[in-house]
Amino acid sequence: MIFIVVKFPIRPERSDEWPELVADFTAATRAEPGNLFFEWSRSADDPNEYVVVEAFRDDDAGAAHVNSAHFKTAMAWMPGVISATPKIINVTTPGDGWSAMGELAVG
Repeated sequence: MIFIVVKFPIRPERSDEWPELVADFTAATRAEPGNLFFEWSRSADDPNEYVVVEAFRDDDAGAAHVNSAHFKTAMAWMPGVISATPKIINVTTPGDGWSAMGELAVG
């Protein structure tokens, strides 16, 4: 799978509305056949930073995502809302989703 984490620095005056702004993009991405997960979180250290953790089945699914209409639409409006270029980690890893943590379990 392709595993991706992206940190989005958002302009302070727009950060509270970020979840609403990305709602359509998020729903469309989650509906892609090759998407395994697409999850947003707000940074605990910086209220103006959101992090998306996402995964796609394979290279074809990743290519379909970045070539989709919803991806292109999001890339067109996001520069007006972010405060700096997002930072990304993009790796290919074995597996097809989350695994149970071996070091911690419910008592």
